[in-house]
This record gives sequence, structure tokens and C-alpha cells, in this order.
Amino acid sequence: MQIQDLPFQDPGVPDARSGPRFLWWLGRNQLGGQFKALAWGLLHFTSVAGLPFCVGVAIEAVVARSGTRLALSGALLALCGFTIALGDTFLHRTAVTNWITAAARVQQLLARRTAQLGSALTRRVAAGEVVAVSTGDVEKIGWFVEAVSRFTAAALTVVLVCVALVVYQPALGIVVAIGVPVLALAVLPLLPRATRRADEQREKAGRATELASDTVAGLRVLRGIGGEDLFLDRYRRASQEVRHAAVRSARMWALISGIQVLLPGLLMIAVVWYGVGLARDGRITVGELVTVYSAVMLLGYPLRHFEEIAMAYSFSRPSAQRAARVLSLERATAAEGSREAAVPSGDLYDPATGLLAPAGRLTAVVCGDPDAAGRLAERLGGHAPEESTSVLLAGVPLDELPLDSARTAVLVQDKDPVLLSGTLRELLDVPASGEVSAEEALAAAQCGDVLEALAQGSLDADDPLDARITERGRSLSGGQRQRLALARSLFTDPEVLVLDEPTSAVDSHTEARIADGIRSLRAGRTTVVLTSSPLLLDLAERVVLVHDGEVVAVGVHRELVRREPRYRAVVTRDTDEETDEATDGVTDEAMVAGALWKDGAAPREGAVPQDRRTTPGDVLDELEEIEETA
Repeated sequence: MQIQDLPFQDPGVPDARSGPRFLWWLGRNQLGGQFKALAWGLLHFTSVAGLPFCVGVAIEAVVARSGTRLALSGALLALCGFTIALGDTFLHRTAVTNWITAAARVQQLLARRTAQLGSALTRRVAAGEVVAVSTGDVEKIGWFVEAVSRFTAAALTVVLVCVALVVYQPALGIVVAIGVPVLALAVLPLLPRATRRADEQREKAGRATELASDTVAGLRVLRGIGGEDLFLDRYRRASQEVRHAAVRSARMWALISGIQVLLPGLLMIAVVWYGVGLARDGRITVGELVTVYSAVMLLGYPLRHFEEIAMAYSFSRPSAQRAARVLSLERATAAEGSREAAVPSGDLYDPATGLLAPAGRLTAVVCGDPDAAGRLAERLGGHAPEESTSVLLAGVPLDELPLDSARTAVLVQDKDPVLLSGTLRELLDVPASGEVSAEEALAAAQCGDVLEALAQGSLDADDPLDARITERGRSLSGGQRQRLALARSLFTDPEVLVLDEPTSAVDSHTEARIADGIRSLRAGRTTVVLTSSPLLLDLAERVVLVHDGEVVAVGVHRELVRREPRYRAVVTRDTDEETDEATDGVTDEAMVAGALWKDGAAPREGAVPQDRRTTPGDVLDELEEIEETA
């Protein structure tokens, strides 16, 4: 696998049962690259280890005054230098390729899982954790996968050198063969503590990242309520905890590094002391002593990879554990080929709540709890909890449809939709039926002022569709972002469109026009709007009240306001006593008008404020003026 071949056509199905299993799966999927790195690593390390033997041969040649042997040793030194450079160069290239390949595979897996889960991902895993996994954790996972082959080459080189020394000079070789394993294993008792401290550091860093992400996402709201200093202090404390944990972890790794320097030094002293005694007794030659001494000195180079692999595993294991946790999240679907790819058309029914959205009609759903409304929208989009029954479309469970078919059939727009950076034309470059034009969708969502604002803010865009939108649409107001997202959903024109509070950030005049635009543009299409706005509810063909997780009333808006106290309490924001007093002896039309008035749909400039009591008769007069104007 070469870097230019990325991305993968298919990154594969990961083993996400645990962090170590995920790392093992990544390694097995890169066996070709691992063997290449192993081969180049062996060439490099054995060439480095061969230098002492060349030096020993040269010394022996000088002592024996043999020009031939001296020339041979010189040629061997030159060959070792060439192979060291060659092996190091290609080892680095192969190692970096393995690192990038592993990281790219993990990123593709995460991107695929994110696309499969959609908005359900951030409801099951904190957004900050997803950011941490897709950035820093990916690099650490790639580091370990890449380091395995270099460590294997270093370990094999150490074994070969020890065997060669025992054969070359048994008296000193045995000392080295006993001492080197002690050096390699001496730090093992310290690794569990180092690993725990590394885990603690990564955990605290992950929490700090989550806090930073959540703070940035809600910065506008925090500034509005004056809470930015409070969250800044919280982030400071979290950052300091990360710093302290990093210092504690660094101290442990510094101790391990110190031991890795101290013990080879002690082994070298022991070899020199024992070797000098053997040389004085004539049991070994000077050349043999120099060879063994140089070999012990150069063994420190491959031995450092023992420390690196321990550090890489300590840091990558929690990262792999977090990645495996995200990758193990499943959308409860049957096999992709279990049903035909054709998109079903018919009624949308949720067995859990009893909600029925008839095909081709505009259904409004009222929930007293906004969080419950969000969960219901998620269910209608096919993201039902594993233990619950799936939503049915034309009698077909959504979780039994292939993912592409399910998403073509049902589109859910969250109450907080995301706008990616780019031009407005790119924003609308989404899979669509082709039945609705971009101009029709923008007009229905009342985006005229948004187009003007984008055109004025972009000097080089002749067409408003070519005007650029900043990241997450931060240059636009909340209402403008919401309308652009609505236009994108309308342009897609799915079989079933689910809108969660699509007008919560716009004024009442714009909301009334948007409600009419949705009804006109989605005529003959199944549309479900989760809202408590009387303007939207009054235009719906069917209104459903969901209370405590089940449907308790079905009808039209005016009928439900009159006969259902729980519905009236949610829509008018009144208590039962207040509603009874205000509606005693009043007609149904006046009651509905009062509900609209209480919700803040101020019909004209200079109208009475919402908190001022007004008779339903006065409100009816205002509504008649609105209808005549329309």
C-alpha cells in the first residue's frame, strides 16, 4: 500500500471489541507494509551491529601486519556504511507509510461510522470525545502500528548479536547474552504504573477537549448570559489537571529512560573490566576485546526501541479503546441486501408512541418536552434504540432497509442543523429528487434577506449562490442559519421530511410565511413537523399531541385547543384556570386567536405586548385585518 493509493476503497470491518483487539486488527491489515519495514529494519540494525566486527578485523589485521585483511576490513566498513544509509532511508519511508496508512484507515472507519449514525452519534458519545478520537488518538494509534515492525527488527538484531558474540568470543559473549535480556526486562515492573499515568493523562485531556468543544459550540449563548468567564475558569482548571497529569506521566517515563541509560552503562563497565582481565591473561586478543566492547556500546541503539514500543503501547491503548468504543456503535439494521433498494411509499408509523403520519399530508406533532421531541425525531429517522421497535414506513421497518434507502426515504432536520463552510451552491449540492428547484426551496424558506446579506458580504460573487458561508454559518444570525438549513431540506425533497422546530429562531411574520411555504411546497408529500407554534399548527392537516411518550390526542389545531387541556397548556403557555377564565363563553375562533396572540404572533407594528391581557374579541379583529391584507 502506497500513500498515493489512499483513501482505501474499503477500510474493512474493524474488530472493535476492545482496544488491543483493534490494534491487532490494524496490524494484520498492514502485513505487507509491516514485513517491508521489518526487512529494511533488519538490514539497518544488522549493518549497525556489524560495525564492531569490521573494526575488530581491522585491528587484528594491523596487529598481524596483514594488508589483505586490512583492505578486506575497509571494504566491509564501506559496505556497512552503505547498507546503514540504505536501510535507514527505506526504513523511515516505510515506517512513515505504515503510520499514515494506519491513521488514514482509522479516519475512514470513523468517518464511515459517523455517516452511518448521523445525529445519533453525538447523543451516544460526547462531541469532544469524537474530536479527540479523530485527531490526537488517530496519530497515537498509527504510531504504535508503525513501531511494531521496527521493534521486531530491533529485537531480532539483539538476539543475532548476542548469538554472534557467544560464537565469536564465548567468555565475553556469555556475559553480554545474560546482561542484555536483563536490560530489556528491567523496566517491565515500571510499565504498569507508567501506563496508568498515561491513561489518566489521556482521560483528563479528553475531558478538557470535550469541555473546549462544548464551550466553543455554545459561545454565543454563553456571551448572551454572561457565562463565558465561568466556563473559562472551568477550562483553566481542566487544563491544569491535564498539565499535572502530563508532568506525573513524564516523570515516570524519564525514570524509565534513565534506567535505559544506566543499565547499559553498567553492562559496558562490567564487560570492559572482565575483558581487560582476560586480555592481560592472554585468553582474548585486543581485537576481540574492542569488538565485544563496540558491540555492547552499539546495542544501546536497538535497545531504545524497547522503550519506544512500551511508550507507544501505553499511549495508543487508551486511544484505541476510545476509537473502538465509537466504532462499536451500531445502527440496528439488517444486512444491506436483505431488502430491495426501492424506497417504500406510504404511512409513517411509530409503534412506540402510536404516532401515525399519513402519506402525502402535513402532520404536526406537539410534545411538551423539547428533549422528548428530539428523541422522537431521531426515532422517526430510523435511529431507534436497540431494545425498542423500529418505525414503519408503508409497513416496512426502517431498520431493515439498507442505509441509503432509509435515508432517501426519511430526512430528519434537527433543531440545531449544521452548515458547513463553502458557497451556498455547495450547501445545496445534496442528493435530491430533482422535483424542487433551489430557487423554490429558498423562497419557501423565506431566504431572500439571507441571499442579500451573503451577496453584500461577498465582493467577488455575482450570483448569491456563489457567496461563501463561513464555518457553521457563524457570520449569519440564528434565524438565517435555520432558514438556510430548512431550504436545504426542502430542496432535497425526500419521501418523508421530519422537521424539529424549524422556525424556533424566526419572528412571527416570517414564521407565518414559512409555514405557508412548507405547506405549498410539500403538497402531496409526507411531512412531520415537531413544533408548538400555533402558526404552524393551524396550517397542519393533522395535529398529534404526544404526552409521556405516547399519543393522547389527534385532531386539528382549533379543535384540540378547545377540547384538550394538555394541548392548550403547551400551545398557549397558560394554566388550566387561566384558560378557563379567559375562554368562558367565547367562541372557538376567538379561543384559537387568543392562542396565536399569546404565542407572540404580533400581527402589526404597535400591537399590544404579549404580557398584556387582551380580550379574544380584540384579537379576532386583528386576525381579520391580517387575512384581508394577505
